[in-house]
Amino acid sequence: MSADAEFAPAKVNLYLHVTGRRGDGYHLLDSLAVFPDIGDRLSVRPAPALSLEVTGPFAADLAAGVDNLVLAAARALVASGREGPAQDGAGAALTLEKNLPVASGIGGGSADAAAALRLLARFWARAGDLTAIAARLGADVPVCLGARAARMSGIGTDLAPPPRLPGAGIILANPGVALSTKDVFAARTGTFCAPPILPAGWGDAAAMAADLATLGNDLEAPAIALCPHVGIVLAALRALPGALLARMSGSGATCFALFATAAAAHAAARALPQEWWVKAGGLPPT
Repeated sequence: MSADAEFAPAKVNLYLHVTGRRGDGYHLLDSLAVFPDIGDRLSVRPAPALSLEVTGPFAADLAAGVDNLVLAAARALVASGREGPAQDGAGAALTLEKNLPVASGIGGGSADAAAALRLLARFWARAGDLTAIAARLGADVPVCLGARAARMSGIGTDLAPPPRLPGAGIILANPGVALSTKDVFAARTGTFCAPPILPAGWGDAAAMAADLATLGNDLEAPAIALCPHVGIVLAALRALPGALLARMSGSGATCFALFATAAAAHAAARALPQEWWVKAGGLPPT
């Protein structure tokens, strides 16, 4: 992106295991997160005060008020400083193009907050510990701050390098239903899963998908119980020509399918129902 704009890619959980629960109620996770070339866009221009305008297809679903994560990130960056132009109530007119559905399991709000930190640190020429600020904003914000593949553990804030990932194609599909993360976790039953042992890397998308097929998303079954449309989306994705793996991301309701190439994903996406939110793109190699 340019100096006055930043891309906020979706976060996709290729697998997600619930490994335990802390005494304070937070669940412990193990997941491999990736970032396709599908996402929101944030831009900024000089202004005397801090403001946020939300545009795009999902603007109506997202409040631009004081509790918006983009504004929270901006205020946190201001509060973290001891010097520089942001100290005395920094001004910036932010515009968020909201292309990702809200409450959909692909970290849209966290991606937007992370993009705000990257963008405003550059716009205000601020130095500081963005990772520490990100961790205070939410469990998914640190991984979104890097916006590159990572293995997540703990409550999601413990990050480690991923296996070597091949380039691949991906389709994201959402039936137009918002799912509450809290409700999905509450509906989950059963034991906890141990973190899997992953290989050092995969040579191609087919090999990666084959290994990932032995894992799963522990939130998929409770999400389907709350929202049967998730199961319908998964069935449609698995039936697409060239689909290597289909799974729900995060706590849903967005699901994904992996393909050998971005071109294959774009071609297959045309067969999905037009009333769903569907985007095709690519995953970069690592």
